[in-house]
Amino acid sequence: MSSSKTPEQLEQEKKTAAHAVLRYVRNHTILGLGSGSTASYFVELLAEAVRRDGLTIEPVGSSLPIEKKAAELGLRICAPQRGLRIDLNIDGADEIAPDLSLIKGAGGALLREKIVARHSRRFFVIADSSKRVSQLGRRRVPLEVSTFAAPWVMDDVADLGGKAELRMDQRKPNEPFLTDQRNYLLDCDFGLIGDPSALAARLRDISGVLDHGLFLGLAHAAFIADGDEVTVLRPQYPPMPLAQSHLDLD
Repeated sequence: MSSSKTPEQLEQEKKTAAHAVLRYVRNHTILGLGSGSTASYFVELLAEAVRRDGLTIEPVGSSLPIEKKAAELGLRICAPQRGLRIDLNIDGADEIAPDLSLIKGAGGALLREKIVARHSRRFFVIADSSKRVSQLGRRRVPLEVSTFAAPWVMDDVADLGGKAELRMDQRKPNEPFLTDQRNYLLDCDFGLIGDPSALAARLRDISGVLDHGLFLGLAHAAFIADGDEVTVLRPQYPPMPLAQSHLDLD
């Protein structure tokens, strides 16, 4: 994270990234709505575009708060159903590595976010410049876990060399944070992660872990704002300015 950026500058970068990705939203699209502050800016821009341009969009929300926000802005949420395939998913991230490996879950919606991402034809990430890293692991990896299993999962994380901390509710500091599914979140510090795929496999094998915040091989592109400029990252391609990028949505 750049120490020279103020919180206000980073907020503006979030808005810039959200605006940049709006051009890829087509009419009659089933659209995944991510959670978190950057995704929230995108939802506001999307609702404005729907009112202005008459777009027909079927949004699928990744959390109860984003569903509520979308509904308040006049967007009708589409519920999960068999056979539903999301055309494009737009979401933020907490860390973005050069190969588009991600850490997500700081906002507490990682399980739903991953479900939406896995059922999307395309997944685009939007972020400010602080989220771009050379290697994952400066931020903690969240785990959504069964409330019953949480103490043993913490032991299992310690056996992997990590340190797990139960996330508490900021509004009720003496109570654990509960996800939309009424599960606990463990924030796990593994240090810099040399092999995210291996760690992800080990975490999946822990009984009681419903999912983890390592999003690997899911993102097709990332739009990262740095000041007024937006850089597009894609796996196996060099970083490219937004004006020179050409993304195929077919």
